[in-house]
Amino acid sequence: MSESSGIHTVSGQRAGAAPRPIPAEAGRIRDTVSAGLGDLLQGALDAIDDSLFELANNSRSNNEQNRYFEAMREIRIKRKGIERRFQHAISDLFARPPRPDELTKSRKAGKPSADDLTLVGHEDLEEQVALNAMISKAEAHFQGALVQLQARFTELYPDTDEQTPVNPMAPAAICQALAEATGDLDIDIRERLVMLKQFDRYVVANLGMLLDEANRVLVQAGIIPDFRYRGQTTTHRSLPGRSDGQRPAADTPVSDAGEPGQHPDQGSALFEQIRHLLAQRRTPTGAGQPSGGTGQVVTTRELEQLIGHLADLEFGSDTPDLSVGEPVALDLRAIVAGLLARHHNHDGQPATLSGSDEDLINLVSMLFEFILDDRNLSAPVQVLISRLQIPILKVVIKDKSFFAKPGHPARKLLNALASAGIGWSHSDEKARDKLYNQIHATVQRILEDFDGDLALFDTLNQEFEQFLEREERKAALVEQRTRESERGRIKSRKAQEEVDRLLKEKTSTVQLPEAVQDLLVHGWSRVMFLAYLRNDTEHRWPETVQVVDDLIWCLNPHRDEQERDHWVRLVPPLLKTLRAGLQGVSYRSGQLDTIMSSLKNQLAEAFRNPDQAPVMARPIPSSSTPKADQDSSDEHIDAAVAEHLARIDELQIGNWVEFRLVNGTGFRCKLSAIIEEANCCVFVNRMGLKVIEKTRTALAHELRQGRLSLLERGALVDRAMDAVAGSLKTSTA
Repeated sequence: MSESSGIHTVSGQRAGAAPRPIPAEAGRIRDTVSAGLGDLLQGALDAIDDSLFELANNSRSNNEQNRYFEAMREIRIKRKGIERRFQHAISDLFARPPRPDELTKSRKAGKPSADDLTLVGHEDLEEQVALNAMISKAEAHFQGALVQLQARFTELYPDTDEQTPVNPMAPAAICQALAEATGDLDIDIRERLVMLKQFDRYVVANLGMLLDEANRVLVQAGIIPDFRYRGQTTTHRSLPGRSDGQRPAADTPVSDAGEPGQHPDQGSALFEQIRHLLAQRRTPTGAGQPSGGTGQVVTTRELEQLIGHLADLEFGSDTPDLSVGEPVALDLRAIVAGLLARHHNHDGQPATLSGSDEDLINLVSMLFEFILDDRNLSAPVQVLISRLQIPILKVVIKDKSFFAKPGHPARKLLNALASAGIGWSHSDEKARDKLYNQIHATVQRILEDFDGDLALFDTLNQEFEQFLEREERKAALVEQRTRESERGRIKSRKAQEEVDRLLKEKTSTVQLPEAVQDLLVHGWSRVMFLAYLRNDTEHRWPETVQVVDDLIWCLNPHRDEQERDHWVRLVPPLLKTLRAGLQGVSYRSGQLDTIMSSLKNQLAEAFRNPDQAPVMARPIPSSSTPKADQDSSDEHIDAAVAEHLARIDELQIGNWVEFRLVNGTGFRCKLSAIIEEANCCVFVNRMGLKVIEKTRTALAHELRQGRLSLLERGALVDRAMDAVAGSLKTSTA
């Protein structure tokens, strides 16, 4: 690749930089990203090989054909090296993360001025324009996720700050890695542009999943777990039917899962707001005696010691399975009041709570009231979390920063348990489910081992995150393969449906010879099928449709001299096109010469005998472009369904939903892919396997009939605090 390329020069700027120590979280992200990009690159290289083969097959000259075959050979020979260099370049990005100003400077340096155009080769300029367009599109499409990642990586890496941010997953850096990996390919600019187009389609366009996964890992590590960003968030593609390709401009906080959350600076502010609202509604009597009344106010230390004597398992389940039964909200205020009633100071005065401690106990109660009423939690996980009411009360009394700090270890663990359990449905095979066993074991260890030392939550949180990382890495790879498989399957199905529909439309009103009918239905239909699938890049679908029209027209007798002149000019290229297409799909290879000779005789017979009966009265005009999916227009959509369609259109890749069946059972799944060609959505379970596929209209009907719920995956404690604040504002208004 030319050194004048606006991407390639970044390597030279970064080569001298000293490698930074790679933080553990960055190392985990590097491994996941390297594996994911490696799979995407393999898909791109396969597509490049297919594209070059097709171009060679349709070449107009031997020289042109040889050039494409030579490019194919060059890429095949050097493929392993390309993959190896790309993996090395990606690893190097995490060891020496580039700064945005370096990438921007290099891109600007690669854009020649009018005075420099004479110094830049035409081919280099074409390649440079294609690379810059690819980068700009990715930066616009994944803007929201990239802004969050840059902030989090800058926080993660040492010796970086807001003035010198870094982002090893910037699109310009990924494109640079692709440029470096393919730099020694000896191919012409036309083949190189074909290669860049497939890189854009298969690698860069699919960065969203990897960006989201990197954000999730950093959030779980406590790196800016809640993020506020003003601007457009186009992290995910919207559903078909949206008037634009992005979500509205965001003026709300964005958390790790893309749900409304809180800025770290606002965590303390929200807590103080809640405490103020609680103080306003505080009753004259506390949990024991009136606050500030005749009772003796216990100190926080004394209260901590009193609550420390509570046995967590007294309020748990009597069975080994802690998820058995219904979640029960404990009356924490009554429990504390009972403890205070038995506690007397040395002067015999009854004990009472301070106003701040009373507010904390009330807030813990309201927190779990929200949790136990939260439909986003699956029932077994909800029961398990309900067992933690006493331990969390102990934590809050011991460390009052629980509600003020989003990164508090106990709060992080509670959020992680709830987030992981969103995709878990009730099952009779709980004992064999790794996720359930891990959540159950974590809750059980808290109940049995927590003695006031908050380090236990740090340990459990680290173990749980490591477990989730292993499970989600495997699930992400399975989901990626599922998504690619479903895209191919659905597009193939739509292609076959369109080909069958069009051929039926064109042949249903004509009486074609049996051999011609067989040739169209069993031979030329394959050519049309492939043309439909590749129409985005090759634009040959209209030609294959026109061949059907031309063949039927030529089989009709024509008396008009102009029509007969047109027939003479049309038949030779028509026969050549038919033969080439049928050879390409291997239609009756051993009999093709005989079939084409017979067809030629039938056409000649129609020309020689203009008085014979026509095979059709007149050609039926048809659209020469692929038929758009008609699911949404063919079905009657009333105002009620249209209202629910708007909610369906807000669904994003990665959002969880719950379907309820007629027998009362339900299952949870995640939106994995939006197939525009079929106007449908593919959902997978938490292992990445396909669960269901539905059109957006069908989803709107499910939502309208109450058989579909859209689930929230935002941090549990954050959502609970928002709900408590809203409830308190309403009650004190």
